[in-house]
Amino acid sequence: MTDERKVQEVLARYVRATDARDGKAQGALFTDDAVVQIHTRTNAGGYDPFGEPLIGGAAVQYAVENFMEPHPEGGFSHHVTSDHVIEVDGDRAHLNAQFIVFRVRARRRPQTGWPQGAFGAQGSVEPYESGYYDTDLHRVDGEWRIVRHDVLLDMPMAVPGV
Repeated sequence: MTDERKVQEVLARYVRATDARDGKAQGALFTDDAVVQIHTRTNAGGYDPFGEPLIGGAAVQYAVENFMEPHPEGGFSHHVTSDHVIEVDGDRAHLNAQFIVFRVRARRRPQTGWPQGAFGAQGSVEPYESGYYDTDLHRVDGEWRIVRHDVLLDMPMAVPGV
């Protein structure tokens, strides 16, 4: 497998861990001193940092396990990444990719079964978040790990109480 493909796979594992709310798996993708910063788009077209950065894989794990909203029954999120731009220089790499996050809500099967005429997937899928991942990685003990991860959101973000 090429280094470019291995770097892309780190992002694939990152979004799958996010969708599964698996903090341990996500935190393992980062170095102990990695910096993670969320940014929101400004009206002028640039980005402003949102909140304080997370430092290290343990902080990432903690954030996933304690600050991400759990999925409701029948609910899930599904990240899609595209247009990966990957540059590898020895043991360093840079990855930039677009993303869209979809909210998935499955309908509960009625106790009496699906109604007459019901067909296909039962539920809804809607996009609710988009932006770019801008990520630096280093090869550590033969494995690619994230050392800097900027989440560039296309929209502002609101957090209750902040």
